[in-house]
Amino acid sequence: MAWKFLAAAAMALALPMQAGAQTLRVGLIAQDMGTTDPHRASATQDKAPLSWAYEGLVRFPPGSADPAKLEPDLAERFTRSADGLTWTFHLRPGVRFQDGNPLEAEDVAFSLRRAADRARSAFAGSYAPMTAVEVVDPMTVRVTMREAVAGALGLFANYHGGMIVSRRADAGGQPSGTGPFRMERAGGGMARMVAHDAHWRGRPAIRAIELRFITSDATRELAYTAGELDLFIGRREQRWVTRMRAHPNTAVEVFSPGEFRTLLINGRTPPLHDVRVRHAVQHAIDAPAIARFVGLDVATPWASPVPPGYLGATEEVPRFPHDLARARALLAEAGHPQGITIRAVVSSNSAQLPIMEVVQAQLRRANIRLDMDVVEHATYHARIRQDLSQFTFYGAARYPVADSYLSQFYHSRSAPGQPTMSLNFAHCSAADAEIDAARAEPDEARQMALWAAAQRKVMEAGCSLPLFDLKQVWVRRTGLNLGYRLEGSLNLGPPITAGTRLD
Repeated sequence: MAWKFLAAAAMALALPMQAGAQTLRVGLIAQDMGTTDPHRASATQDKAPLSWAYEGLVRFPPGSADPAKLEPDLAERFTRSADGLTWTFHLRPGVRFQDGNPLEAEDVAFSLRRAADRARSAFAGSYAPMTAVEVVDPMTVRVTMREAVAGALGLFANYHGGMIVSRRADAGGQPSGTGPFRMERAGGGMARMVAHDAHWRGRPAIRAIELRFITSDATRELAYTAGELDLFIGRREQRWVTRMRAHPNTAVEVFSPGEFRTLLINGRTPPLHDVRVRHAVQHAIDAPAIARFVGLDVATPWASPVPPGYLGATEEVPRFPHDLARARALLAEAGHPQGITIRAVVSSNSAQLPIMEVVQAQLRRANIRLDMDVVEHATYHARIRQDLSQFTFYGAARYPVADSYLSQFYHSRSAPGQPTMSLNFAHCSAADAEIDAARAEPDEARQMALWAAAQRKVMEAGCSLPLFDLKQVWVRRTGLNLGYRLEGSLNLGPPITAGTRLD
């Protein structure tokens, strides 16, 4: 019987999409939707589907996660004051919510105030600098900030708290949006979305989207090969990507933003308190080889502390090429001719432990002995926050503006032990002045220069060794025409637009 199942699956995969098919079937990793409220949607399984139902005043063009390319969406135009503190949005006429009501300035004001309310939003902290939201007239909204905010336009984009909902949203039921699809129902490991025929960009070609929540990678793949899915989230592994690309009528989409992998070097603890030792570590590790080990289709090598694709990221930073002789010489110069021993708390997670085992082997060749305390992932998170690790391997994705990474990972106020502790496990303070100045700088050219200077200082101080950017992986049938080239999606899934269709 097994051969019959496999033959049926192969036949389903080889057959072209049926003409006139209107229902898109999507496989996601989770047991169920976490929420259907866009202002609470922080989990991966919620972000992509809700981005198909809601829109912002501005948007990332489909297929892009580059904040430099943000363009008008529900606002047909906008202005910013010279000091960067006042934003005025003029709404696009003729836009209707999925409940039939027209989009008005009152809806936008309601949405932004809701996004800033901790009782109703998971993203309220990002909107703390917002001091006033004023309805100027039925189609104009003015927003005032307490201080200049790096990447402030992103607060009004189709992402997190920037999603616009009807001012009737808190009356009960599903908040109404303006996007090309609306959530019809969710629960029991499934969800269904239907087309918003009055969408201002046109009647969606796809009539419905069926979501299946499947935690097992193997089960999602099997459902796809059996012809039960048209689009699903895949595994971020080179061999898996290569194998899936061999399937007929299949496209594997690898796109940004990735989760940026960095080795943070704790400069407060001996012998790493000596910058020469930190530079020895940087020279001892072959970062490009680690990226090749992961697979260059999914892992992009990157030498700067701010990830690739972030506004303000630069490759013009000091480099520390793999050089074992130079690493040993620096150790000897620092008084350690016989080498050193350092300790690291390491997660047993399969996405972390194999990488750290490679790092350990590379360091050994430079007479740097790495003692790894391998623990369960939750324990790893607890211990690194207790400042118990001299090396911290960390992967994260943030809103793609340089300030988000520099402030959380490299400002002294984000170090363990500080009231405002975040992720500065390196105890880096080399670029505090530049990070602070850039955040309040309204001139974009000077802001870029400050961010570039901060990145150079972080590397000169030996605060970290950036490794690679681990990208998103989704699989689709070639009969699913997205309608754009997918290079990035801040909502971590392919945008499904009014122009997306099943051929």
